Amino acid sequence: MMTTLPLDTAELAQGASRARRDAWRRAFYRMRQSSLSIVGLVLVLLLLLVAAAGNSMAPFPDHITGGIDTAMRFKPPSWSNWMGTNELGQDVFSLVLGGARISLFAGLAVVLLAAAVGTIVGAFAGYLGGWTDEVLMRLADLKLTLPGLILAMAVAAALGAGTLNMVIAISLGWWPGFARLVRGEVLSRREEVYVLAARALGAGPVRILWRHILPNIVSPVIVKMSLDVGFAVLTVASLGFVGIGVKPPTPEWGQMLSTARGFLPDYWWTAIFPGAAIFLAVLSFNLLGDGLRDVLDPKSRR
Repeated sequence: MMTTLPLDTAELAQGASRARRDAWRRAFYRMRQSSLSIVGLVLVLLLLLVAAAGNSMAPFPDHITGGIDTAMRFKPPSWSNWMGTNELGQDVFSLVLGGARISLFAGLAVVLLAAAVGTIVGAFAGYLGGWTDEVLMRLADLKLTLPGLILAMAVAAALGAGTLNMVIAISLGWWPGFARLVRGEVLSRREEVYVLAARALGAGPVRILWRHILPNIVSPVIVKMSLDVGFAVLTVASLGFVGIGVKPPTPEWGQMLSTARGFLPDYWWTAIFPGAAIFLAVLSFNLLGDGLRDVLDPKSRR
């Protein structure tokens, strides 16, 4: 029996790896068949391209860095200024392109940081159980009792203005959702045959989680991340709207909306286009997340 155990374990590990590859292959096939996923993916890729190259694509790049032209104040949309100009004569189209970098990348950073922290906390809570589970989950429950936006506003106000401080402030209230999701998945996987076999061979908790459990629960985490990015972008814009996020002259969609609300309804374009950018970003990531959920949800597979 002692000589056959490693062979059986190797076969189980190969079977699990083969099953994961087949699952991902079926997922990619189903994604190609889902128009919802394709539309969301294309829109997200376009938004990320704009965020990465927005400054070079802007017709008035100096306006992104704080340049003004008072002779062009409040010009309506035209061929020379596609989205008009604001109260400082700055091209709104250029500011929207420049603001995409802060709004989108900050939203992505929030979700990535929250997912990393939440996955680590949830994985150890679910696998170790006992007092570790109680302490970590009660901490997560405590975070969930506080409204995320209120907590982010309080932390951001304490840390001060800045993109990094804003990301940290929002992430502090975002990780419990990932922790609870990962904990539930780990609880359902920790008694699987391949986990028991690895434990019998003397593998420690970290190795079992990293090599055997987490690769099998990555699908729901990816789906939640894709759905959460849109809401993170909205939260970033909310902090900018109330004046706690990024400060001028750095353009950011929420801060642009906050400034433009004082000029409605006469100069509507100063608010409509930043608001439309926020709407498009949230819609794109929600479409992608819904499509990925349909593709990666085991209950929907046939």
